[in-house]
Amino acid sequence: MHRLRLQLPPGHWAQYRYLDLVHDALVNAWIAAGARPEQVIGAQALPWTFAPLGFHRHHEGFIHTLVVSTSDAALSAILATIDPCTVRYARAATGERLDFSSASVVVESSPILTEQTTLGVLTLSPIAISDQSVTRKRWHTSLDAVDLSAVVNSRLSRISGRQISLRVQPDSLYLRANPRHSVVVSTKRMKNGQPAFVIGMQAPLVISGSRSDVLLAWYAGLGEKTRNGFGCLGLAEEGVGR
Repeated sequence: MHRLRLQLPPGHWAQYRYLDLVHDALVNAWIAAGARPEQVIGAQALPWTFAPLGFHRHHEGFIHTLVVSTSDAALSAILATIDPCTVRYARAATGERLDFSSASVVVESSPILTEQTTLGVLTLSPIAISDQSVTRKRWHTSLDAVDLSAVVNSRLSRISGRQISLRVQPDSLYLRANPRHSVVVSTKRMKNGQPAFVIGMQAPLVISGSRSDVLLAWYAGLGEKTRNGFGCLGLAEEGVGR
């Protein structure tokens, strides 16, 4: 398991319009560091996740930090060698260019103590969960409507090959104060010129269970589309940070 932050110098920002530009820049870095394409992209890719930290203005994203995390042993060894100079991508179709070559690397250590079994977290990138009760693709927009523990345990059990038993509970006061806690994320521009999007949910959470299960959730991320920049977590006590 490994996790790091790529931080641009103070006052520097990278811009993007569609989240897949950030994803593709990181994939470029993964492959440059020695990952095989099938390890980081596609249906059989190994678990990893990321979050761009910054803000949005007029449909443009401005980011100063990329959090990148994986629970997989093979990807962990590769992530430890990633060169910020390879975190770059340009797309002529949309006129976008992202370059993190001036970023510094900050390795993040394990967030919990040896005997700790509970972790308070924030969603650094929204949690995406599709509604399985309908045939047409639709994303949940409220954590109140989701059995979050069941969804998390099902996915983490599948990717880890062992039974995961976590309790994942949104902050009740936050949900009462923020009944609308979903965000629309533009992921790419389709061939017809229209944007594709995913709806994700953001809220403070409390994760509890065995230490190994909690760590798996921390490094692998929660929900769907984690490899595309969803479900990455941060410590509630530290906030988003820079």
